[in-house]
Amino acid sequence: MSLLELHAVDKIFGGLHAVRAVSFQVEKGAIFGLIGPNGAGKTTLFNLITGVYTPEHGRISFAGKNIAGLKPALIAERGIARTFQNIRVFRTMTVAENVMVAGHHLHKASIAAAMLRTRSYERDEQALAKRAQELLEILGLAELAGEVAGSLPYGSQRRLEIARGLMLSPELLLLDEPAAGMNSQEARTLNEQIRFLRDQLGLTVILVEHNMAVVMNVCETIHVVDHGETIAEGSPAEIKVHPKVLAAYLGEEQPADEASS
Repeated sequence: MSLLELHAVDKIFGGLHAVRAVSFQVEKGAIFGLIGPNGAGKTTLFNLITGVYTPEHGRISFAGKNIAGLKPALIAERGIARTFQNIRVFRTMTVAENVMVAGHHLHKASIAAAMLRTRSYERDEQALAKRAQELLEILGLAELAGEVAGSLPYGSQRRLEIARGLMLSPELLLLDEPAAGMNSQEARTLNEQIRFLRDQLGLTVILVEHNMAVVMNVCETIHVVDHGETIAEGSPAEIKVHPKVLAAYLGEEQPADEASS
């Protein structure tokens, strides 16, 4: 059974079909790419999956249960975490504090215990700090734990957002443009980190990304949308030469080698 399944999902804004009858399945343990030109509907699909938007039609199933229309907090509790296209770090807090704040729902101590800073509260804080440090090490940010988040380079802030998402201990992680602003070396490191999340932590990853080198190197299956509709799905090798994908990105109706023959 697929971990995530979208079936004929529609989203309409004021008569505009932002997403039209999109269907795809993501298997557990997959690294799945969702790509398309600007305005294709990729982030709208992320917002539908995470409960920011409710679809007009269609079904969104996670672990066999319909989640369409649930509140974002409930969807997060079920095991779906995400990052955002626009960075959303707490700029005046430290790197470690940014990660820890994402895990405060895991506190077992009561509000009264927190106010009185009892031993149970302190144990919770120590556990959160330990978990945050582990995640920062995974993302290569451990040495920056005490730095103010707003002072980090753009690429490091991107990785910090991933660490915060992991603090929720999700089964499914949605990454929205994680390589944006990264140089080529940072992007290669990101590839390794995404594979680590899948191979060592058992996560399923869906990646929205404009950096095609990242998409083609790390994703096993790629789903392509344009103007809110599915135009192709397949392996990286298949997507590279798919006529509709080339038309959407390059204005070509067929693969370049055929067009020149």
